[in-house]
Amino acid sequence: MTATATLSSKFQISIPKAVRENQHWEAGQEFVFIPKGKGVLIMPVPELDQLAGIAKGARKNNFRDRLDRY
Repeated sequence: MTATATLSSKFQISIPKAVRENQHWEAGQEFVFIPKGKGVLIMPVPELDQLAGIAKGARKNNFRDRLDRY
């Protein structure tokens, strides 16, 4: 599916209907913008209940933390 949109003078973009329907996005939904090279990845922020069980089987010790990064 190829869809385009134009950035308005208020720096707003309307997401084409075909994209909204395909992704099941709704008005009022919150999104995160992730820079990727010369573009940006737009993803909906998941609801808390959607994250339940996502780390099943993850180690509870010996994990990396922000404090051990350079």
